[in-house]
Amino acid sequence: MPLALLALAAVAFGIGTTEFVTMGLLPQIADGIGVSVPHAGNLVSAYALGVVVGAPVLTGIGARVPHKRLLLFLSGLFVIGNIASALAPGYGLLFAARFLAGLPHGALFGVGAVVASRLVAPERAARAVSRMFLGLTIANIVGVPAGTALGQQLGWRSAYGAVAVIGLVALASLALFVPHQPRGRQSGIRHELRAMGNRQVAIGLATAVVGFGGFFAVYSYLVPMLTHLTGVSDSSTTLVLALYGVGMTLGTLIAGPLTDRALRPTLYAGHALLAAALVTFYFTVHSTVAALVTITFIGAMGSFITTPVQMLLMAKAKDAPTMAAASNHSAFNLANAGGAWLGGLAISAGWGWASPSMVGAALAAAGLGLAFIGGLMDRGNPSSVVITSSDAEASTEAGQVTAAQRMDEPTRSPQPPAAPGSREQRPGAPAT
Repeated sequence: MPLALLALAAVAFGIGTTEFVTMGLLPQIADGIGVSVPHAGNLVSAYALGVVVGAPVLTGIGARVPHKRLLLFLSGLFVIGNIASALAPGYGLLFAARFLAGLPHGALFGVGAVVASRLVAPERAARAVSRMFLGLTIANIVGVPAGTALGQQLGWRSAYGAVAVIGLVALASLALFVPHQPRGRQSGIRHELRAMGNRQVAIGLATAVVGFGGFFAVYSYLVPMLTHLTGVSDSSTTLVLALYGVGMTLGTLIAGPLTDRALRPTLYAGHALLAAALVTFYFTVHSTVAALVTITFIGAMGSFITTPVQMLLMAKAKDAPTMAAASNHSAFNLANAGGAWLGGLAISAGWGWASPSMVGAALAAAGLGLAFIGGLMDRGNPSSVVITSSDAEASTEAGQVTAAQRMDEPTRSPQPPAAPGSREQRPGAPAT
């Protein structure tokens, strides 16, 4: 893995840790600032609100800023938000600090995805983006459990302090290893907003909100489902959540190469398999071994759809992919809120603790339907390309596309046909 990709993965690791560690420390935070646990739970919402607001706003403000400089600014803001969280004396300032910490989340992932795709050969763009996302999934295996344990032993403020240190390390790594990537002459907020007006971008974001909502409908209630139905003890739930993270990591690793080869089929398969896994969990949740296997698969399929959605949005935004890529993470946070709300409604209606599985399956199936609609609308469209080179904006301005990824079918070898057993090459990609 190039060191620049490792630096981007370190940023993602810090983001993943700070996003989810609050959930494991709610009792300690509530005691520390003198509020109830449900009231402290609003701190999770504050961070999510920061993500939703910050992704389009900060990306728009930085539309003309070179990518590396923008990454450094956003990482610095992330560090400041977590230091403020560690030092906040009361609930009000802590709420504001969590909102501040969430602001750069989506923009960091959006800009990072564009940068990652331009660090490698065009035919490996999705793999590069998925490697960055590995930092997020590994955070669920290592960062969140470690941060939770640290906060329980040394106080909740120490967890946010540790995340700030991770952020500083990531900031230094970005400064050292990420190369300069100039913006094209067309860059600017108006250019980004015009790209966001593409119908395919809107359908892609809707697919993310609805389809990924199925994942969160179950994830939000996984602990009570395990304790009430599977019989897992409270002390063991952290290990089960780490197993969920293992599944997410595997899904991310698999998704990259498949997305490079065939974007839309990968997107369709991910939603279909996620829906099937959620239906299966409804029946396996009562058996410990079967439930753990299914949980791992749900985690894998949940993260599996992240990479193709990200690449789809970057493709449809064409030469202005940054805001679309960042807005994808606003969509994921809306999916988090919507999935959790619908899953809670099912439980409150008396349908049982297993009911979020069926709610999630319905949402994943609806996401598949939206993805199909987008594919049908796009059939035969010759402009289904992903801009990946560092000077893509300037080249597109001259009417040229430097590297393209076809999305509706697997990549095909250029004419004349390649010899049997030779590696396939994407149209427009340099030979490797």
